[in-house]
Amino acid sequence: MGSYKFILSGGGTGGHIYPAIAIANELKRRYPDAEFLFVGAKDRMEMEKVPQAGYKIEGLWITGIQRKLTLKNLLFPIKLISSLMRANSIVSKFKPHAVIGTGGFASGPLLKMATTKGIPCVLQEQNSFAGITNKLLKDKVEKICVAYEGMEKFFPKDKIVLTGNPVRSDLVELKATKEEALDYFELTTNKKVLLVLGGSLGARRINQLVADHSAYFEDLGLQVIWQCGKGYYNTYKTHQSANIKVHAFLNSMDKAYVAADFIISRAGAGAV
Repeated sequence: MGSYKFILSGGGTGGHIYPAIAIANELKRRYPDAEFLFVGAKDRMEMEKVPQAGYKIEGLWITGIQRKLTLKNLLFPIKLISSLMRANSIVSKFKPHAVIGTGGFASGPLLKMATTKGIPCVLQEQNSFAGITNKLLKDKVEKICVAYEGMEKFFPKDKIVLTGNPVRSDLVELKATKEEALDYFELTTNKKVLLVLGGSLGARRINQLVADHSAYFEDLGLQVIWQCGKGYYNTYKTHQSANIKVHAFLNSMDKAYVAADFIISRAGAGAV
């Protein structure tokens, strides 16, 4: 038999993307000749982050359902049908030995078509409260890898494997020195550093708190690395200063961790 082939699907946020990348990296370490293909949602951040990690990705025309009546909701059935057809084509052409879904809109159509074809599928759930896509797929997959105990309230008990969350190797083996990390963020060595993480899309309340207390951080002599999220960047970029570095997204999370003396983060916001 030739080399193994794996499809990984998940995205929309760093919390779905980076576990998928970490899984692919580990599989690649174990099976150097394996082939990998990612499937994400068009125009979402995975279409940028996955190629940066060195993997090929295909995009589906899929979005979630909005809570109120919008044009996007009216288009959802069309997008879903289109995505199922595209997912079927991708799976048929690539012929994976296994498919791994980490949540997000695109993993639904992709794993649906893979399970229909009898391809073994595995889910990876990062959160203590299961996402809607993974809940919809729970009865079709072989195993569900979870990060927290007590997930029987969402998934069949016999399918659950408690694995914890996959972590990228660059965050396990931090190679940058403190000086290199501070220099990367244009910070000085004589002040403590606070790292603020609201997740790849940002956290509204955390951003408000940091903005309201930015003068307080300055008075304390703290330097701040603040990941506010892409959707919030235009609102909070005016807080940029010598001591407060505002970022839509942190591409070098390893350097951010090395630079930090303190971290404020919502659950799951580390994008590891």
